[in-house]
Amino acid sequence: MGEQNHSPGKELQHWTRTESPGKRSWHSQAYALGAVSNFMSTFLTFPIYKVVFRQQIHAVAVSEAVRQLWHEGPQYFYRGIYPPLLSKTLQGTLLFGTYDSLLYCLSPVGPHSLGHRWAAGLMSGVVEAVALSPFERVQNVLQDGRKQARFPSTFSILKEFHSYGLWGRLSLGYYRGFWPVLLRNSLGSALYFSFKDPIQDSLAEQGLPHWVPALVSGSVNGTITCLVLYPLIVLVANMQSHIGWQSMPSLWASAQDVWDTRGRKVFLIYRGGSLVILRSSVTWGITTAIHDFLQRRYHSRKELKD
Repeated sequence: MGEQNHSPGKELQHWTRTESPGKRSWHSQAYALGAVSNFMSTFLTFPIYKVVFRQQIHAVAVSEAVRQLWHEGPQYFYRGIYPPLLSKTLQGTLLFGTYDSLLYCLSPVGPHSLGHRWAAGLMSGVVEAVALSPFERVQNVLQDGRKQARFPSTFSILKEFHSYGLWGRLSLGYYRGFWPVLLRNSLGSALYFSFKDPIQDSLAEQGLPHWVPALVSGSVNGTITCLVLYPLIVLVANMQSHIGWQSMPSLWASAQDVWDTRGRKVFLIYRGGSLVILRSSVTWGITTAIHDFLQRRYHSRKELKD
């Protein structure tokens, strides 16, 4: 069909321009499907993440990380999955929804320039970091094998956080390591949304089915973003695995400790990066393809009704 040669990003801008200014529809179906896709992707890729997390914490090879998990037993393999399942499900709605709303505020009738996409992506990443950082914090404590005896459940961690007092609950508890999380999420979202449509447009011009450019665009963006920001991912994992008043090094001290632990070598910081990049590529590829598919279905039905 000739429709397959249309540029996805330009079609989206056309849909945006045809909507009456001041009348903004809420794409509830698109956000719901994005949440479901994130939920499924997180469940399927969680074993990869757990192996990667062990590498980031203990600086060991893949085989050693797998051996540690095997030694602990299958009952602990999916330990810590509930916080990421919840956070990623929220991420699927919050990230895309906030970006869409902010982009409309910046450019109500289009076209959406690179600057508009970058700014909306950056701000949506900030919102995501504020809302979801506590989930990641609990998840990282749960997945640290050294703390299984002291904190066997999510409730035990929450009880520890609530013993700190109001300010301590935030700075030492739920929002421990927040600044690198904020930097990682804001830059990551800005990069993803800035280049998702251009990559998708260039692939769509080859006459490929719609789902192929979306899948490849999401995978490429997830890979590049993860590769660029991986040192921050390692830093966040190490900072958020600490718990207790007496074991809270500063941001600079934590960064220095990661650098020293990795032998002051960049390639050791990227140990485990291949699995992280693989998981990011698969997750964002699936999420982008499903979101794009549902978005097209929504606008197709709307055009038929009109």
